[in-house]
Amino acid sequence: AMDPQKFSRKLWSARKQLILMLAPLLLLPLLFVVPPKEGKCLYVVLLMAVYWCTEALPLAVTAMLPVCLFPTMGILPSKKVCPQYFLETNFLFLSGLVMASAIEEWGLHRRIALKVLKIVGVKPAWLILGMMITSSFLSMWLSNTATTAMMLPIANAILESLFGNLETLKENCKDKSDPEGGWGEVHVVCNLKEVRKEAEYQMKVWKGFLISIPYAASIGGTATLTGTAPNLILVGQLKSYFPECDLINFGSWFVFAFPLMLLFLILGWIWIAFLYAAEAKAKAVIDEDYKKLGPIKFAEGSITFFFIMFAILLFTRDPKFVTGWSVFFTKGYVSDAVTGVIIISILFFFPSQCPSLRWWFDSRASNTPYVPLLSWRKAQECVPWNIILLLGGGFAMAKGCEESGLAVWIGNHLQPLAQVPPAVAVILITAFIACFTEFASNTATIIIFLPVIAELAIRVNVNPLYFMIPATTGCSYAFMLPVSTPPNSIAFASGHLMVKDMVKTGFVMNILGILCVSLAMNTWGLHMFSLHTYPDWARPLNASSATVATHAMATMNMTG
Repeated sequence: AMDPQKFSRKLWSARKQLILMLAPLLLLPLLFVVPPKEGKCLYVVLLMAVYWCTEALPLAVTAMLPVCLFPTMGILPSKKVCPQYFLETNFLFLSGLVMASAIEEWGLHRRIALKVLKIVGVKPAWLILGMMITSSFLSMWLSNTATTAMMLPIANAILESLFGNLETLKENCKDKSDPEGGWGEVHVVCNLKEVRKEAEYQMKVWKGFLISIPYAASIGGTATLTGTAPNLILVGQLKSYFPECDLINFGSWFVFAFPLMLLFLILGWIWIAFLYAAEAKAKAVIDEDYKKLGPIKFAEGSITFFFIMFAILLFTRDPKFVTGWSVFFTKGYVSDAVTGVIIISILFFFPSQCPSLRWWFDSRASNTPYVPLLSWRKAQECVPWNIILLLGGGFAMAKGCEESGLAVWIGNHLQPLAQVPPAVAVILITAFIACFTEFASNTATIIIFLPVIAELAIRVNVNPLYFMIPATTGCSYAFMLPVSTPPNSIAFASGHLMVKDMVKTGFVMNILGILCVSLAMNTWGLHMFSLHTYPDWARPLNASSATVATHAMATMNMTG
């Protein structure tokens, strides 16, 4: 017989294949317990949830399961499922990603980072603040993962110039006072102790630096709609469930989420600085690195211009507190996606070198070669298509939940939660999502829970945004494990962090985040989105009983 240890090792090595085969079988009873149409949809949703959380299949492949299963199981016809994969929300996301690839192509991000660090100075606590400000600002526009991947080399360069080589640091941290050498003079030992103490200090600062970057990137991503995928999923699902609701767009989200981000960033910085920022001796190197960049090139200037245009046009299209420029066009025609795509289309033909007029008039003048700011090849390499499919999978899943009546069915079963006061419910929802997202991808988490949360809000007769916004923000707060979110994995892969560092720092970060969100929701969020009233756009579903609601939905589907 095989010994159990070997067998369990074999099981572990084949875990993904086993999950792939067993999950569909273990979930089969659902089809017989739950009413037929809802049951089928629940089966697909849970199967996708299992695959997403265990990554038994690549995330993007799992996201395509609705195309295979919804039509074959009779939940939704394929012509309703497939369009969900490239909604206008995806176009907004795509334009953000292409903008980011242009910024990376011309090294603008490096200039921004070094400039900020030049301003804050070289004391460890201030350097960590500089790192966090830069990472959070960049991740508002680039993806969180790209920001982290890009800031880590900068951080490492700064740290090496401050403290010297990492390997010698690690060596110096080890206890070297050997007991055998009885002849060793006392002052040598003392000296070694000092060196070791200094090295431990520096190691701490190093860890603080590394851990602050993914955290700041995750926090910064929440501040803009394009900053991270869950925010876009919120918009997409709102469009799907509450077509009348037009409260959330780029401008209004920014006004709500930016102050929240700043608050959380400062609290997070105080906590990280408290844990890691020891006083360490430092040499300034940032100035040199900045000098090496040279003067701003034409291409960098152009990208900066378009980047600022991109931001301004998105903000001013329809900020809810003043009239935006969308009034010049047919009402409801121009969306954030249109704005984004217009700007990025320009990048593909705008020259990256100042065009010379002399060439036209002077026969001997050399022509500057025409190279646009961004080539299609570069954009194609930089855009993570898997995330775009993941967004699509989320929208398809939401559509299935809605059309099969699964959302209403789940809502009926959440009745007991009606006794909880809404303000407490917000904290509970955010805390639950923030815990769940530690183990699943942020995007998958929010896709799975938003429909449920929307339905819950309707049941409890609370403005759906009051529950949906905290959940969306909370799912970005994945701080505790290296696997929680790609930025954490990247920082962890650098090999200087331990899991316990992340858990210890991340646990408090999670609590701070939950508190900040509930504060924001109950103060400025309440007034901005008028969350204390039950809105008209959420009415049609909230009929006197579930049967009327499903009937209303059926007629809506027929007419819509």
